[in-house]
Amino acid sequence: MISYDQLFIGGIWRSPAGNDTIDVVSASSEQLIGSVPEATGADVDLAVEVARAAFLDPEGWPAWSPQRRADVLDRFADELEKRSEQTIYTIAQENGMPISIARALEKDSPALLVRYYAGLVRSQAREDIRPGVWVASTSVRTYPIGVVAAIVPWNVPQTLTFTKLAPALAAGCTIVIKPSPETALDSFFIAEAALAAGIPEGVISILPGGRELGAYLVSHPGIDKVAFTGSTEGGRAVAQACARLLRPVSLELGGKSAAVILDDLDLDIEKIGQQLFAATLANNGQVCFLGTRVLAPRHRYNEVIEAMSAIMSSAPVGDPLDETTLIGPLASSRQQERVSGYINRGINDGARVIVGGKGRPLGLDRGWYVKPTLFADLDNNAAVAREEIFGPVLCVIPYDGDDDAVRIANDSEFGLGGSVWSGDSGRALSVADRILSGTVGINGYAPDPYAPFGGIKASGIGREMGIEGLASYQRQKSIYSF
Repeated sequence: MISYDQLFIGGIWRSPAGNDTIDVVSASSEQLIGSVPEATGADVDLAVEVARAAFLDPEGWPAWSPQRRADVLDRFADELEKRSEQTIYTIAQENGMPISIARALEKDSPALLVRYYAGLVRSQAREDIRPGVWVASTSVRTYPIGVVAAIVPWNVPQTLTFTKLAPALAAGCTIVIKPSPETALDSFFIAEAALAAGIPEGVISILPGGRELGAYLVSHPGIDKVAFTGSTEGGRAVAQACARLLRPVSLELGGKSAAVILDDLDLDIEKIGQQLFAATLANNGQVCFLGTRVLAPRHRYNEVIEAMSAIMSSAPVGDPLDETTLIGPLASSRQQERVSGYINRGINDGARVIVGGKGRPLGLDRGWYVKPTLFADLDNNAAVAREEIFGPVLCVIPYDGDDDAVRIANDSEFGLGGSVWSGDSGRALSVADRILSGTVGINGYAPDPYAPFGGIKASGIGREMGIEGLASYQRQKSIYSF
């Protein structure tokens, strides 16, 4: 049992303003695994107040040299690594992420991102002198954007926190983080690491809470930028609030990506099965960029169905703490109901069930499990092909030729991820180039921390990771000399 009775506000453990707590329940056992205080509006007010005071301190974190900040961030990375095993063990309990998947997605990413951005600011020039047309020269200078509000979801909580926290800290910003109540426990390891590393008071606050708290934080007058990862519906509400306030915002939202299997692909599961699983089913299907629409050439449609069926059927379903498990429970009872509803809808719409279907996996009577489900014989107009399900549910859709595959892939309100699978890398690149999406993988899919990640259309605004991620926490000023 992991329990905290204080909130981490401005780098100090403080008593919460309210008396309510958030109980965190195991996704696999449905038993209580810990609790944290639930933050209130008054806690947000205090967190923003101390964050702004730290930001305006003439000798504070933003005023430090990049080298000095980077040195502290390197110590922060060291402290995160000391807690990484405990962190991923906690995440697996909280949201049902199989421990082997948590080790791949969540163990190393926080420290890696912190060190990456520490290195970037060490080498980044703070001033760019440009010759002028109407002036003698212009000094373009870079500054931290200010106090950041970061809203983080429950599906990949550590990595998605650090795609915001790491560049914001490196840029010299102060930050208030609102983790999801479903995964509130692991966020406190960040607080412990920050204290141990010597990150100054006022720089980081962590305030667990629900949607109402997030809405209050997003609209707070003391916030200078909002970074949000979550549903498209939630992103629209955040965007509306920020538009009204003329506040910079980055939105990493939902997806319904296509995994395009070209007709020259060798469907040897021994060779590509692991990569296909990772690109379509990782983390129990609860990742926004997964290729949950598998597009298959019509003349090889049954082969693709057989291959995907073999991949899904052979993936062990069970306890997320078991190292052999590849598909665990969903993160909450609400999510279980949502995904089960989509499975029923696909069946009612006439889909052929290849794997899975209604009900729980055999022998798993406790926990928020659903049967991993593979649908066939539906086109791209079906609800299960158009709407984000966020669970282990795939549909295989036939196409006729590369142009038709691209058309179907782009026939979506989303544009976050995608993948192209082929024995010809040049052909795959040509198809990938035509897919309307912020990211595409060739013969695999995994976002790289050195490259920008984000979506277009209903999948979001802005980019995280890479040098572009750092730039989103900085502002520029031009100083003209005559």
